[in-house]
Amino acid sequence: MITQGTIFLLLIIGLIIIALSVLFTFVPVMLWISALASGVRVSIFTLIGMRLRRVIPSRVINPLIKAVKAGLNLNTNQLESHYLAGGNVDRVVNALIAAHRANIALTFERGAAIDLAGRDVLEAVQMSVNPKVIETPFISGVAMDGIEVKAKARITVRANIDRLVGGAGEETVIARVGEGIVSTIGSQVDHKKVLENPDMISQTVLTKGLDAGTAFEILSIDIADIDIGKNIGAGLQTDQAEADKKIAQAKAEERRAMAVAQEQEMRAKVEEMKAKVVEAEAQVPLAMAEALRSGNIGVMDYMNIRNIDADTDMRNSIGKISDDGEEGMK
Repeated sequence: MITQGTIFLLLIIGLIIIALSVLFTFVPVMLWISALASGVRVSIFTLIGMRLRRVIPSRVINPLIKAVKAGLNLNTNQLESHYLAGGNVDRVVNALIAAHRANIALTFERGAAIDLAGRDVLEAVQMSVNPKVIETPFISGVAMDGIEVKAKARITVRANIDRLVGGAGEETVIARVGEGIVSTIGSQVDHKKVLENPDMISQTVLTKGLDAGTAFEILSIDIADIDIGKNIGAGLQTDQAEADKKIAQAKAEERRAMAVAQEQEMRAKVEEMKAKVVEAEAQVPLAMAEALRSGNIGVMDYMNIRNIDADTDMRNSIGKISDDGEEGMK
């Protein structure tokens, strides 16, 4: 039979179990024990404070254990502040350990700034140790003789940690190298010189200091492939000749239209003059009749005028017959 004392004891044991569960859930005791075993001195109240500040203690303590084991001098305040700022604490610590092993000068403040800037600080450290090769697409340039030359380059770069914050990325490096390749090919008189010595392109581009203001240091630029494209010069000359032809045709059509317009205008003027002559000739009989009525001329004067007209018509007829006879003899 269960007595009241037994029930009270079970109740106390249950409360103790609940209290321990809440304690171990809210206070990371196992994490605190792991830190002490690794030589990281951190108080249990510091872990509780992290809980109150909404910081996951394992995201701070585990990287701190790695840092201490690697010989780095870091503390919880540095890691916790970077976590609260939205940074990746574990990646920054891994980058610091890699930089420490490779004898690369990298402070926690610098690494945290690079991480908060959105760049992968661990990848940057690895790229400083193992340079990266960036391959450009085919870049076209036209030599002075009008022949298109296509070149593909491989750019070997190393991360410049001092310029990771605010420095330009790979796209800028590729764009600058492409610009250098285009200008180098365009400055050559003959495209054959580019084909004979493609290393000339890399040497010319490399001396321009294209890595200024970028997050990388260019170690070498190598021409991986080179090819011949179209004859741009011939195409441009053909297009220019076709354009000149169309312009000449347009001007000729304009001149022809003007000539036709002038001819039509002259015909209109001739017709107008003929009309005026006919109108004037129609006024002659009226004027003669008026002169006869008014007595300004006599009948004999009128007859003399008619005789003169008849003689004129006869001479015109004789001249026309003479012209027709000469044409027939010819």
